[in-house]
Amino acid sequence: MTSPVMPTYARADVAFERGEGPYLFTSAGERYLDFGSGIAVTSLGHAHPHLVEALKAQAEKLWHTSNLYRIEGQERLAERLVENSFADTVFFGNSGAEALECCIKLARKYQYAIGAPERYRILTFEGAFHGRTLATLAAGGQEKHLEGFGPVVEGFDQVEWGDVAAAHDAIGKQTAAILVEPIEGESGVRMPVKNFLRDLRSLADEHGVLLMLDEVQTGIGRTGKFLAHEHWGVAPDVAAVAKALGGGFPIGACLATATAAQGMVAGTHGSTFGGNPLAVAAANAVLDIMLADGFFDQVEVMHKKLIDGVDSIARRYQGVIAEVRGLGMLIGMRCIGPNTDLVAALREREMLVIPAGDNVVRLLPPLIIDESHIDEALEKLADACAEIAAK
Repeated sequence: MTSPVMPTYARADVAFERGEGPYLFTSAGERYLDFGSGIAVTSLGHAHPHLVEALKAQAEKLWHTSNLYRIEGQERLAERLVENSFADTVFFGNSGAEALECCIKLARKYQYAIGAPERYRILTFEGAFHGRTLATLAAGGQEKHLEGFGPVVEGFDQVEWGDVAAAHDAIGKQTAAILVEPIEGESGVRMPVKNFLRDLRSLADEHGVLLMLDEVQTGIGRTGKFLAHEHWGVAPDVAAVAKALGGGFPIGACLATATAAQGMVAGTHGSTFGGNPLAVAAANAVLDIMLADGFFDQVEVMHKKLIDGVDSIARRYQGVIAEVRGLGMLIGMRCIGPNTDLVAALREREMLVIPAGDNVVRLLPPLIIDESHIDEALEKLADACAEIAAK
């Protein structure tokens, strides 16, 4: 029987009915170690008791009112995001792509507000992935995503990832902002060169453009800090977050300084569902856990154990894994053979991982994993590599 679901996904033939911590369970009772986290989303694992209780409590009171009225949980969430980031103000949507759309609109509106409406173009970087809307596809600039969706939305200029000189040369009289991922996740956990973000900050200041960071995958704890740019000591003007913010409940946010957001006044942007009571109840519960003392210190401890273990396996199986890179619980393994072989071999061993560009397999476990989960993952990874190496 043909599924009535539109066939836009190449799905694995496995379905899950429940989850607990870093595990997913099929209806037959098979237990999978989830080192994909729904593509970096379930940051606190599955069915975390605090998140479940927060959603249940909110669901029994109020689901939705729209943004025509004040939403107290939304105001509290915005205050906490501001207190723990560079930002002064927050707009809530439902996804990473919506958060990026807000960033794009904000950049244009900022230049308009300061008297430079001709500045509307945004500089982006090769290999970027910013979402699946028409504008965010154009910002990413990848042909495989743009094919068949022309004409491409105008207003984006792209240069080589990591090339600050090319970025300098590409900024012109129409440039409004620079948009970049601190780490290019979908393109294979591509790490920035040492001063890349710092140099882009200087470039933005020099030319009067905004520095906007796509932290949809890297933000809200994924790299072991609340926002990934903290690793490099660089503060943007604008940042987009989503994925981990709701712990599995759809929510996205555009964070901005007051200066950058000065054009975003009443009527300039909106969302029916964005930041509704259910979504912000989930997000506030996530922050309750993540902002507790010692949480990110523990993530760093587990990162070291995990990446050291993966490095050791990569050295043992150099014909399978060529390189290991990443921060926190965002780790990429560049493969020698097709990365799909390693994904499949691990799935056969009931472990879930995520493929990426540059022939990479991503490890994106929940941030709450402990040593026993890492030991289990490393055992499965070593076994999978041994099987591939023997072929």
